[in-house]
Amino acid sequence: MNGQDHRRTDRLSMLIEQFDQAREMAQVRLKGLGDEEYLWEPAPGSWSVRRREEAVTPRAYGPGAWVIDKGAPQIPASEYAEVARQAADGMSVAKIAEDWSVSAERVEEVLAFTGEPEPDVVPITTIAWRLGHLHSDFAGRWEWTFGERRQDPHLLVDFTPSAALALERFWETIDRHRASIATLTDEQLDTVGLSRYPYGSDPDDPYIGVLANANLELIHHMAEIALLRDLWRARGL
Repeated sequence: MNGQDHRRTDRLSMLIEQFDQAREMAQVRLKGLGDEEYLWEPAPGSWSVRRREEAVTPRAYGPGAWVIDKGAPQIPASEYAEVARQAADGMSVAKIAEDWSVSAERVEEVLAFTGEPEPDVVPITTIAWRLGHLHSDFAGRWEWTFGERRQDPHLLVDFTPSAALALERFWETIDRHRASIATLTDEQLDTVGLSRYPYGSDPDDPYIGVLANANLELIHHMAEIALLRDLWRARGL
């Protein structure tokens, strides 16, 4: 047709196209991932996927013998502005505290803070952790949007020390996500609370925003995994 590009440019099609491109790039970058690299801890104190009895964080979770590290709930300094935005938008201190899984007193501390917060000290994470975090996030949000909306998101992913098995399960989960979002209508995209995911602000947001954030999660965590793969290859040079 005169050489012009006639791809659809409606909101959903653009987000799906972005998702498809990110998935394709991720699959290429993850080709050949082995177990040792998958579990490689690039620095002391790294968070990872590990045996339940060897968990090093207070809220490590998972339904089986292997769990993913998770620390105590907090509001990182990088999110102080987001907390202020939530309050400015009319969200109560109690609701903000529930959203971040912290006490109301902690929220009040953040809202009263002035000046420039100290940079966050965050743990280094393994490829296993990044992939597990993504898998858990996509599985939980699918369950609380398209599923029965009752299963604990922390119990949906059976974490594994096998890179091949983890990837197989991960691709299945995000492909299910892709198939489900492809059926959405414009009305559903604009529906506040279409996702009832119990952690975060999903129930208070139009689903188009939730969907855009899911793409962002996939893109930025896969970029981190790609960098970890580069560092793994360069570690002995």
